[in-house]
Amino acid sequence: MPTGWEKVIRTKETKSTNLNKSPEQTPTNNSSDKTTEINRMEMFIPEEPQRSLDDLIVPSTVKNRIDTALNRIKYHDILYYQWNLKSIDPRGKRTAINLFGLPGTGKTFCAEAIAHFLNKKIIKVNYAEIESKYVGETPKNITAAFNKAQETDSVLFFDEADSILGKRLTNVTQSSDHGVNVSRSVMLLQLDKFDGVVIFATNLAKNYDGAFVRRILAHIEFELPDKECRIKLWEYLLPKEIPTTEDISLELLGNESEDLTGGDILNVVISAASRAVMREAKAQKVSLFDLAEEIKFVREAKTKIGSPHYKNNPQKAKVKETIINPGDLSPELRDRYDEAISKIDESESNFQK
Repeated sequence: MPTGWEKVIRTKETKSTNLNKSPEQTPTNNSSDKTTEINRMEMFIPEEPQRSLDDLIVPSTVKNRIDTALNRIKYHDILYYQWNLKSIDPRGKRTAINLFGLPGTGKTFCAEAIAHFLNKKIIKVNYAEIESKYVGETPKNITAAFNKAQETDSVLFFDEADSILGKRLTNVTQSSDHGVNVSRSVMLLQLDKFDGVVIFATNLAKNYDGAFVRRILAHIEFELPDKECRIKLWEYLLPKEIPTTEDISLELLGNESEDLTGGDILNVVISAASRAVMREAKAQKVSLFDLAEEIKFVREAKTKIGSPHYKNNPQKAKVKETIINPGDLSPELRDRYDEAISKIDESESNFQK
């Protein structure tokens, strides 16, 4: 027998033997596929929400919209069975909510607070976590996220949702374009099948595909905080443990932080505290001057980096000068102020000579 034929014959015999085996003996890909699906679902971890609606500081118009959306869940049986909304909305168990608005206005905070209100865990999904460079993998990841939320009865939260709910491409020229359309079609399918609560958040709601817009129950715009909200935000975000000077007034801070978001105010507090902590013991306090300076820096950053809000509102993009009456300063700051003025006067006097 020619060399090599023996190996070919043995291979054919092995294949023939496998064909004669019972289904239990024949290897299949079913178990492997199931394992892969389980592994995908493990990517998405339900978390205990750390925020509550009681701590959510937003304008009353926003709060009312949130309450209305939650009433559909709270009074579901009355609405769908006694008032027969199920006759016009057979898929009434699914609640989809879209939170949109400027960064830092409380959208992610709100998603957690809704989960807390419903006594459910929350699964946070970012597009970067589900996108895959391999063809067909992203749709499978989307499906796994919905399956995990259904299995664990968790609120499903998609951040940066415009990347997932964007308009489908009409001019498909590459395989990657086709992949984007497939992913969005799978998202539509999963949204239709889902019986739980799904929340989307975005800064770019105008990019949504109309098919998604129609499937979302409530679209809630997160506006910039009004003065009342800003005062509450300062009170909430300035921990009582932070040593502060006597000149700090929540009313004044509320006035001086117009057009700032809750996220901006948080950054101001952290930066002002970081300035103060470098000083010697007696002066190691956050002052009104520290906060005013950091407010100014935040505004400057917004104009230079290009916040969409400031681009669209050039009259508000100007840095607002904060004027502080020396008489309102704390004793230690007043001493520093008087010393600085004295040096300026001395410098001007020398210059005139």
